[in-house]
Amino acid sequence: MSFNKLFRKKSVAAITDAEGHGTGLHRVLTVRDLTFFGIAAIIGGGTFSAIGNACFAGGPGVIFLYIICAVACGFTAMCYAEFAARVPASGSAYTYAYVTFGELFAWIIGWALLMEYSIGNIYIAFSWSGYFTNLVPGIPEWLTTNYTSAHQAFLANKPGEGLTAWLTAPQIGGLHIIFDLPAVLINLIITALVFVGTKESRNISNVMVMIKLLIIVLVIIVGCFHVDINNWTPFMPHGFNGVMAGVSAVFFAYIGFDAVSTLAEESKNPQRDLPRGMIYSLIICTVVYIILSLVLTGMVSYELLGVSDPLAEIFKIKGVKWMLFIVSIAAVVAMTSVLLVFQMGQPRIWMSMSRDGLLPKKFSDIHPKYKTPGFATIITGLVVGIPIFFTDENFVLDFTSIGTLFAFVLVCGGVLILPRNTNAKEKGKFKMPYINAKWIIPVITVIGFAAIFKIYPNSVYSNDANTSYNYPIIIFYIAWIIIALFTFLRNYSLIPVLGLLSCCYLLTGMGWTNWLMFSIWLLIGLVVYFLYGYKKSKLNVKG
Repeated sequence: MSFNKLFRKKSVAAITDAEGHGTGLHRVLTVRDLTFFGIAAIIGGGTFSAIGNACFAGGPGVIFLYIICAVACGFTAMCYAEFAARVPASGSAYTYAYVTFGELFAWIIGWALLMEYSIGNIYIAFSWSGYFTNLVPGIPEWLTTNYTSAHQAFLANKPGEGLTAWLTAPQIGGLHIIFDLPAVLINLIITALVFVGTKESRNISNVMVMIKLLIIVLVIIVGCFHVDINNWTPFMPHGFNGVMAGVSAVFFAYIGFDAVSTLAEESKNPQRDLPRGMIYSLIICTVVYIILSLVLTGMVSYELLGVSDPLAEIFKIKGVKWMLFIVSIAAVVAMTSVLLVFQMGQPRIWMSMSRDGLLPKKFSDIHPKYKTPGFATIITGLVVGIPIFFTDENFVLDFTSIGTLFAFVLVCGGVLILPRNTNAKEKGKFKMPYINAKWIIPVITVIGFAAIFKIYPNSVYSNDANTSYNYPIIIFYIAWIIIALFTFLRNYSLIPVLGLLSCCYLLTGMGWTNWLMFSIWLLIGLVVYFLYGYKKSKLNVKG
C-alpha cells in the first residue's frame, strides 16, 4: 500500500467535467428554491424538540450559544459558498475534501456526512412521531415508542409511556413487539417521494416551509403576550459552562444548511444560487431561533423546558390549549420538510462517492424515468428505517452533531489549502473576499488569551469531579495557537480561519462519550475504505 495514494486528489476541472455532463439530473432549482430547502432543513427538530434541551441546560443565556453557532455556521457557509462556486457538483463537503485534502479525508467526510443526513433523520423521525401522536391519539403505546426507551423505562420502573408500552406489548417467543410505527411510516413516505423526483420534492417542500414559518410567527406573537421577564433572571443560571452544555442540541438546529450544497447538479445556476441559498437560509433561521429561545425562556422557567416537545409544553403550562393543536401541526410539517431535504442529500453524496469508485457503481445509477439516484435513495431509506427499531433519539442527537462539526472543520480548512482565486469576479458568481489575516489573527489570539485568563482564569480546569483538567479546551487552546502561527506564516484568509476556530471551539462542548462513539464510527468507515474504496478508486493507478 502506497502512503501517497491515500492523499491522491481530484482536480476541479476533472470533477466539473465528469459530473457536469451527462448525469441526467434535472436542473430545476432556483435561488428561492434553494433558500427554501435550506430553511426546510434547518427549522425542524432543532426548533420543535432540541431547543428545549438547550434552554434547559443554559437558561435564557442559550441565545449566546445560538449566536456562536450561527457565527460559526456563517463563516462555514462562506467557505461552502466558495467551494460551491468553484466546484459546482454534487457531493457537498465530500467533493470539496477530495479536491483539497485528498481521497482518505474525502472518504472520512463522506462517512461523517452519513451521520449528519441519514442518522440525523432517525432523530427527526422520532420527534415527528411524538408530535404526530398528539394529533392522532388512540394509537397503542407499543406502536409509538422505540424499543430501547421502553426497555430502559421497564428496567428503571419509570412510570410513563415507555413502561406502559413494555407491559402492554404483544410478545412472540418472549420478545416484546415494540416499535415506533409513525416514525417508520413517515420514512417510507419520504423515501418514496424523494425517489419520484426533485421537482415534486421541491414543490412540496416550498409549501411546507411557508406553512411552518407562518405558524412559528404565530407562536412568537402569542407567546410574547405571556412572557414574564422575571424568568430571564438569572440569565445564565449554570454559567457559561451550562450554556456550552447545550452545544449538541443547538448545533443540531443548524446542520441542515449545508444540505443545499448537495443539490448543485439540480440547480439552474449553481455558482450563483448555491451560495445565496445557503447564506439567506442561515440568516433567516438564526433570527427565528434567537427570538424563539427568548420567548420560550420568558414564558416559563428554563427548568421546565427539558422535554421533547417544548413548544407544546409552554402552551400547556400557560393553559393556551388552542395553540397545542397548531404547534403540533407546525411540528409535523416542519419535521417532514427536514426529513425530505436530508433524504435528498444523502443519496447524492453516495452518488458522488460511487462515481469516484469508492462505493459500488450501483449507487450512482440514475433512474431512467424519475432522473434521481434511485438505488442510493432506497438504501438511504433503509439506513434511516432499520435503526428506528432498536435505537433512541438521545443517542443519535449527539452522534449527528459531532460528525457535522468535524465536516465543517475540514471544509473551512480546505478553503485555506485551495489556491487563491485571483481572477476578476464574474458577474453573478460568488467570490469570498480575501482579507489577509497575517496580523489580525495573531492580534486576536493575544487579546483573546489575555481576556480569557483575566475573566475566566480557571478555564483549563474541569467542573467534572472525575478529572482535574478540561482537556478539550486545552487542546483547543493549543490548536488556536498553531492556527495563528500558520496564518502568520502563510497569509491565510480571515473568514475561513475564523470559521475553523469557531467550529473547533464548538467541538470542546462535546463529551467524551461523543468522541468515543465518533471514533468507533470512523474506525468502521476506515475498514470499509481499505477493504473496498482504496482498491476500486478511479484514481488508483497501478504502477
